[in-house]
Amino acid sequence: MTETGADRQEPIKVMVVADHPMWRDAVARDLAESGFEVVATAGDGDQAVRRAKAAAPDVLVLDLNLPAKPGVQVCKEVVSANPALRVLVLSASGEHADVLEAVKSGATGYLLKSASTGELQDAVRRTAVGDPVFTPGLAGLVLGEYRRLASEPGPAPDTDEPKAPRLTDRETEVLRLVAKGLSYKQIAERLVISHRTVQNHVQNTLGKLQLHNRVELVRYAIERGLDDE
Repeated sequence: MTETGADRQEPIKVMVVADHPMWRDAVARDLAESGFEVVATAGDGDQAVRRAKAAAPDVLVLDLNLPAKPGVQVCKEVVSANPALRVLVLSASGEHADVLEAVKSGATGYLLKSASTGELQDAVRRTAVGDPVFTPGLAGLVLGEYRRLASEPGPAPDTDEPKAPRLTDRETEVLRLVAKGLSYKQIAERLVISHRTVQNHVQNTLGKLQLHNRVELVRYAIERGLDDE
């Protein structure tokens, strides 16, 4: 079994958002020729939000520099409307502030436009299964941001809320490694299980804890000290 979506029966549905028509069309064409299903494209922020809701892609490849509405706002709106949607930012900027803003807005990954076509294809496949993908050198920065977000006070707990569901030993083990910043591939290798099994454990844990994304999951783990174990 390959580690990125080999058991999918249908092609990954992708939407490409960028303001430069030639660049946008080139990325869409490269992805389509590689077997992805390009379900929509958009050239500005407002158009992107509308079309993402209508086309329901698996992965939104998003440029941050957009007219009408900035990319980070597009990311927030589309992820809020559909938490299952994965956003891969493809940007010319490697500035730390831009990367962190994208993470906070709900992006699953961040790749520079200087990436090769092969790197982009791999990033889209990994993003589709929920694996965080970041240009080399940014992963540590992003983990630090996850930790900072996790250290901020969350909503006040509801005293009437039922006790949190019990996680299995394996789910707890996977959660601990997620909190330490390991990718799904690294977790799979460390635990000698398949990439797909890691995904299933993470999805089960999100469902049990009623969480929506990796930031919330890392917050939960760090609040309980799992990243220090």
